[in-house]
Amino acid sequence: MSTMIAVGGALLFFVGILVSIALHELGHMVPAKLFGIKVTQYFVGFGRTLWSRRRGETEYGVKLIPAGGFVRIVGMLPPTADGRQRGWSTGAFQSLIDDARQASAEEIGPADQHRAFYRQAWWKKVIVMAGGPTVNLILAVILISISMMGIGVYRTTTTLSGVSDCVLPATSPATTCPDGAPLSPAKAAGLEAGDRIVSINGVAIGSWRDAQDQIRAAAGRTVPFVVERDGAQLAKQVSVVPNQSPDLNDPSKTVTVGFIGVSPGTIRAAASVGETAGYLQDMVGATVNAMWHLPQRMVNVVKAVGGEPRSQDSPVSVVGASRVAGEIATGDVGLGTRLIVSDRVALMLTALGGLNLFVGLFNLLPLLPLDGGHIFGALWEAANRGIARLRHKPDPGYVDIAKALPLVYAIASVLVVMGGLLLVADIINPVRLG
Repeated sequence: MSTMIAVGGALLFFVGILVSIALHELGHMVPAKLFGIKVTQYFVGFGRTLWSRRRGETEYGVKLIPAGGFVRIVGMLPPTADGRQRGWSTGAFQSLIDDARQASAEEIGPADQHRAFYRQAWWKKVIVMAGGPTVNLILAVILISISMMGIGVYRTTTTLSGVSDCVLPATSPATTCPDGAPLSPAKAAGLEAGDRIVSINGVAIGSWRDAQDQIRAAAGRTVPFVVERDGAQLAKQVSVVPNQSPDLNDPSKTVTVGFIGVSPGTIRAAASVGETAGYLQDMVGATVNAMWHLPQRMVNVVKAVGGEPRSQDSPVSVVGASRVAGEIATGDVGLGTRLIVSDRVALMLTALGGLNLFVGLFNLLPLLPLDGGHIFGALWEAANRGIARLRHKPDPGYVDIAKALPLVYAIASVLVVMGGLLLVADIINPVRLG
């Protein structure tokens, strides 16, 4: 049964990825058509065509390999400065450029010259090329907002979920109390799971952080507690002991603070707009950091293919992401307990939102063949023409991105190799949740 749930979750997540791809390409096509630019094809997938149908001048369809999608916009490459297409050239790079330029020119009929992409105003080019990544970013905001503001996030409460039997330092690997371990102060004072902390040392407690601050600051002292149990308030005297615990501001550090051995309860509640915005901001920072360190992480992926352990923050392919989604769907993510349905849905939405965030930001990188490369070319064209006008110089014309095609193919080859490595790693040494 769990296998069927995992497969179903993986397929559902995969469908979510395909929908995201389709909407990304729609983000390019819709503004292009609104601006009158000719669009001849809109496809999800690559390779052999499985199904297609023509509506007006555009062919819509699905291809065999569900690893992306594309919109064919005519006239992406401008002609040469003299307005003509070159003939055959003996230079390898020049031949590459000339062939691509010729193929682009053949898509444009005499009646459609004004509808070519390269002839459009720079701001129209920016809107068309930014449309795809913008859709992904909007999807990320929507999906994560549904997860946090709709399903909600867990919050700690002042109601105790557990009371430790003994005192163990934070660095201890023990999971049970060894012989001779001292009784925890909370246990000795008679605190029980289900008690709600009302005050500590005369200070009213409104949140679990309030309780933490009071307890951690009282190391070595006996302080009065007031707790509510079954509707009645009880006074307790708790001897707070010093113990090694992680620093609240920097969990990588260990500090000596007060300890009594209690755990807070949790409830799920809707996040505010501000909390959701803050989480999205943190995700953007983490995504940018991941992109910056992507070459280093790919080295680790290569090592993982060779048999070394795969880190949990490793980049993954569509296959790897779907496999992780399958684990989430079963509720078994290695945390010692099975997630409830709302947790699984929230995690799936957040994962799909994070994927859309990465795709959106990655496509905005100013590198061809990514959308950001075309946006950079349009902005460069606007700057060149603006400077020429200010200097009363002739119009420099369109930015010729065809000259960058050798670099485009090199970057595209690197992306294909990276995708292949991730696919192999996700098959033989997948990322596992924990």
